[in-house]
Amino acid sequence: MAARLLVCDWGSTHLRAWALDARGAVVSHAQFPFGVNVIPNGAAPRCFRDDVRPQLGAEHLPALFCGAIGSNVGWRAVPYVDCPAGIADVAAGLAEVDAQVWIAPGLRCQGPVGVDVLRGEETKALGWVGLDPSRAEGRHLVCEPGTHPKWLEIQDGRVTRFLSAFTGELYAVLSSASILRSDGEVRDLAIFDAGLGAAEDGDALLNRIYTARSRVAGAGAEQATTGSYLSGVLIGAETAATPRLLGLEGTPVVLLGEDPLRSLYARALARRRVATTLAEGEAAALAGLTAIARLRGLLGGPVLV
Repeated sequence: MAARLLVCDWGSTHLRAWALDARGAVVSHAQFPFGVNVIPNGAAPRCFRDDVRPQLGAEHLPALFCGAIGSNVGWRAVPYVDCPAGIADVAAGLAEVDAQVWIAPGLRCQGPVGVDVLRGEETKALGWVGLDPSRAEGRHLVCEPGTHPKWLEIQDGRVTRFLSAFTGELYAVLSSASILRSDGEVRDLAIFDAGLGAAEDGDALLNRIYTARSRVAGAGAEQATTGSYLSGVLIGAETAATPRLLGLEGTPVVLLGEDPLRSLYARALARRRVATTLAEGEAAALAGLTAIARLRGLLGGPVLV
């Protein structure tokens, strides 16, 4: 069938786009390396028109977005929806930013350390719920690793609260513009594990980060191993502290995303004897966007969330 709708997950570092037919089946798919933190301010409409639409043969299709594209560094800031929220609440908050171009809102909650916000991760998490009806019952703890990792508590199919971390961006900044400069890659899992050990329970993080320097300057470690070690310290601190802050320490975690980062989180949680389930972020994002489109009448077929 011919494409009827273009759906896009446009985040901080990249963009994924799918052209869907009237039943929600994928007609074409593409990925682009320009997240909203990469392109110039105000360039999103032009990039979408000149780069995304032509590659998918979707010059005139209606379009639906989720992700950082709806923030103040994206196309236009779309008001947040407050938690608790399910997929219907997200669909109800769509904003039309251009003719037949809609952006899904993010979520806002009062977290354990203050007001917290996210954009796009709720669509993936609720899409993951919709892929299996049994997930709409009970409580789940979902972690989405990334530039700003998110930990979402989902109760009976609704996001009740969440907690964000600065792990990915801090790693990138320290790896590129500090005395801990490296290529930003994890190349040695044994060294990564040493970083996990140095993180301990996630407290005194600034002091523990400095061990990435002192192990080289004072203990003869190779500078080339700094990226692996620093990743372990930061991910170790996050996976230790975040569930505890949420009052969910020891709760099994669904890791929603892609490798290799997802596997590093699984390794860190296994060290803490926390059970994990791996789930594909791309499939979940598509499921969430498709469900939102159906709820708003942009596609036919049943809503599975």
